[in-house]
Amino acid sequence: MQNKGLVKLFAVLFGLVSIYQLSFTFKNNAIENSAAQVAESKIDASATDRNNLVSEYAAKYLDTLAASKESVFLGNTYEDVKQNSMKLGLDLKGGLEAILQISVRDLLVGLSNDSKDPTFRKALDDADEIQKDSQNTYLEDFFTAFEDIDGDKKLASPDIFANRSLVGEIDLNMSNSDAQAVLETKVDESIVSAFEVLRKRIDEFGVTSPNIQRLGNSGRVLLELPGVKDVARATDLITQTAQLEFWEGLKGEQFSQFLLSANDLLKTKLNATTKTDATADAEEKEMTEEEKAIAALTGEQDETINEVNPLLDLIAGPGFGATLAQFNIADREKVASYLAMPEVRALLPADLRYTKFLFGKPLEDSELVDLYVLKGNRENEPPLNGAVVTDARQSYNQANKVVVSMQMNSKGAKIWEQLTGDAFKTQSQIAVVLDKTVYSAPTSSSGPIAGGSTEISGSFKLSEATDLANVLRAGKLPARAQIIQSSVVGPSLGQEAIDSGTMSFGIALALVLIWMAFYYGKAGLFADIAMLFNILLIFGVLSGIGAVLTLPGIAGIVLTIGMSVDANVLIFERIREELSKGKDQKAAIQDGFSNALSSILDANITTGLTALILFIFGTGPIKGFATTLLIGIGTSLFTAIFITRLLVDWYADKGGKLDFSTGLTKNLFRNINIEFLKKRKVAYMISAVALVISLGSLFMNGLDQGIDFVGGRTTQVRFAEPVSAAEIEGILASQDVFGSATVKTVGDENNLKISTKYKINETANEIDEEVRVKMFDALQPYLTGVSFQDFKDLSKANKQVGIMDQYKVSPSIADDIKQASFWAVLGSLVVVFLYILFRFKRWQFSLGAVAAVFHDVIIVLGVFSLTYKFMPFSMEIDQAFIAAILTVIGYSLNDTVVVFDRIREFFNEHTEWAFDKVIDTSLSSTLSRTLNTSLTTLVVLLAIFIFGGDSIRGFMFALIIGVVVGTYSSLFIATPIMFDFVKKGNAADALKKKEVVVDETVVK
Repeated sequence: MQNKGLVKLFAVLFGLVSIYQLSFTFKNNAIENSAAQVAESKIDASATDRNNLVSEYAAKYLDTLAASKESVFLGNTYEDVKQNSMKLGLDLKGGLEAILQISVRDLLVGLSNDSKDPTFRKALDDADEIQKDSQNTYLEDFFTAFEDIDGDKKLASPDIFANRSLVGEIDLNMSNSDAQAVLETKVDESIVSAFEVLRKRIDEFGVTSPNIQRLGNSGRVLLELPGVKDVARATDLITQTAQLEFWEGLKGEQFSQFLLSANDLLKTKLNATTKTDATADAEEKEMTEEEKAIAALTGEQDETINEVNPLLDLIAGPGFGATLAQFNIADREKVASYLAMPEVRALLPADLRYTKFLFGKPLEDSELVDLYVLKGNRENEPPLNGAVVTDARQSYNQANKVVVSMQMNSKGAKIWEQLTGDAFKTQSQIAVVLDKTVYSAPTSSSGPIAGGSTEISGSFKLSEATDLANVLRAGKLPARAQIIQSSVVGPSLGQEAIDSGTMSFGIALALVLIWMAFYYGKAGLFADIAMLFNILLIFGVLSGIGAVLTLPGIAGIVLTIGMSVDANVLIFERIREELSKGKDQKAAIQDGFSNALSSILDANITTGLTALILFIFGTGPIKGFATTLLIGIGTSLFTAIFITRLLVDWYADKGGKLDFSTGLTKNLFRNINIEFLKKRKVAYMISAVALVISLGSLFMNGLDQGIDFVGGRTTQVRFAEPVSAAEIEGILASQDVFGSATVKTVGDENNLKISTKYKINETANEIDEEVRVKMFDALQPYLTGVSFQDFKDLSKANKQVGIMDQYKVSPSIADDIKQASFWAVLGSLVVVFLYILFRFKRWQFSLGAVAAVFHDVIIVLGVFSLTYKFMPFSMEIDQAFIAAILTVIGYSLNDTVVVFDRIREFFNEHTEWAFDKVIDTSLSSTLSRTLNTSLTTLVVLLAIFIFGGDSIRGFMFALIIGVVVGTYSSLFIATPIMFDFVKKGNAADALKKKEVVVDETVVK
């Protein structure tokens, strides 16, 4: 090998940089362990909820250390150390991953100035329906829906988009296509604005290594918050529109007669009047109409009144100032629906017809909420809104209560001074409204407030005030941000994943190291050293580029170990062949490395191409798998080709003897001469039967499609004792709960995976909470002593009972995921077909390889279809399964390409041989490598399957089946098909002719 000095220098530098990068991870772990020890010593052992108190104390300790800015490691602060340490994914650390959909419908409504035009509104509703099964953007479907509506209405109509807010951009003479171009630009600008608002909010939230990225031009945003403890708080932060408004308050007593009239109308409408006896009827008639209204508002209604009043009976307390009355929180929606009825609003006096009815923010630990009456207007626009806010900070008022202090710009300050002046004169209130909720309604006790400074109070917790200030400072979202796909993993489950992942990794590595030493002797030890160095480089690169390590990522690293073994096996087998030809050790080593290089490169490139496609189409943990696999391919090539070579050459130059085998393996797989082609008809029959059974099962049984592909909510719930999945499914699938549900055991019998499509088209946070409430209520008999808060809280460390993780996918994005998965698989096949065609110059090679891949994929799908109903682990078809399929494609191609490479070599070396002899000899000569690599990879996969986490067991099972079938197909399907198609054409003679191959990677 030339340039050994340069290779040594590069290896040393590469290794030192990797060690340096990983040192931050070790130091960060040491600091966090130290914080945990300090917390353990500070919290009394008998304290209730001690684990959470310890976690909180440790978090505060680390926050203090981060704020101190003192150097803790090599001149770096703790914040720097934490930033440079290895990033753990959600499945290892816990946290939240979500895909948010910025509502393009809201953006269009805003651009139209809330147009009520029937054509416009129908187009919006039609676009909503089209989106459920569409791959287009919402805007594209809206344009289609608008064009499909009969009539002469144009987008540039004065009552749609040719309005004041778009003056100079859309005019009355514009065609629909011209208006569409303007709308596309405006919507894109709004989405960019929303993305920036979200990014600023997340930056303020203080999560370590958040990831936020826009997904194409669909209005979707990917958000990853690893390690976030309070998921509910984070969810509110990212979905809150932060629509801040200031409205003038009205006097509640002005609405006594309206309230009474509304109640009477509702009685008639709802036919809800009942009376218990004649005495009650007489006593009720003795009260005047005015007395009844006053009694209702003051809460002093006569107890003898038994009449059912739809509205008045819901009043739970009197109102004062700008509050009309108090109601129970549970009745809020009902009251709001009553007051929103057109016939009820028609009862308002003419001067109050635009009145706004808004509820206030409930006090903590209170079941009551105030209903405010605010002065509205025809345009429904507040006198002042949050656009004038230039700064917002969490602070404390004179009573030491948590508030949010704000500063307005000059325009806002002027309007604020006028508003507070008017409120002072009339002794009225100014309501501070955030997202349709009244947070406070202060009066101005000292006259007009100049300068634009004000504050929002409202019984805030410190975290709520901090988040609100962050949101106001970052700006408001131009439209709703709905979570259409989310994954929430608790820290307890994350720690268990780390433990199981580490164990499987250690066992797999130990088995591979032992096998290599057993099979290849001293040369195997050199390969082991190169492999360990390879692992160091992988982790060093991951840490250096800030990549996130996930549980599938660990699986990718372990799979990389198998590929690293494959490269070394290819080299050592070629050296053994050269030694068997009688060459001396030095020449055999040189020729062995040179001859193996082409096969190694082709095999790794084909696998790398599938990993690259997986990286492009995958998200979250699957992207993590692809990332580690791509990095591993690069480092494996470097260590196998250069590091192993350095070690082998060093030992040989010292005079050491290398047999590349041991006493037990010296003659293993030597002098094999199997006539594979004569057995191809039997193989075709076996494969045909397997394919027919697989396709039949796929047609009859189908597949267990996960919510990635069909939409729904999945929740993993852990119980204190083993429970029956069938029993729980019966309870949750009843009409009183979800109507339909699927429950499966995951790992131990006290772990259940619960999936439901209940209200899946509704993605609001309130619906997620409703699902959790219904689940908790239904599971009460199995959750003795567990409160709802403990059941749903995912922030607790060492959690043993309750929700452990949650996953949600809306039907619209599920369809997109399915489409992306299809294109990922198809794309990988096309790319590999073209690559093999490029490398081997004949379409028959590509056809054989792709046919074998189709064969392998269909059989893996068939096995899943046949067995998913009784296997003791999840076999859902989801994104992880697609990753497994692509990995199987890569592995199958890896095997096939090695065989094809040997066939190409023998075509050139043995031009006098018969065509079938070339094929059989090529297959026989590579059999040792094929079986060795397959067995080693199977050992690795079995170690992960047995000792790894439950969440990747189905993923590993697919890979195990894929490796077995892929090994079989590379021997009995790919090459025989290539042979049959060549034999039937005119290429047989051409293949037997010696060809000049220019390969810059091989030096002969």
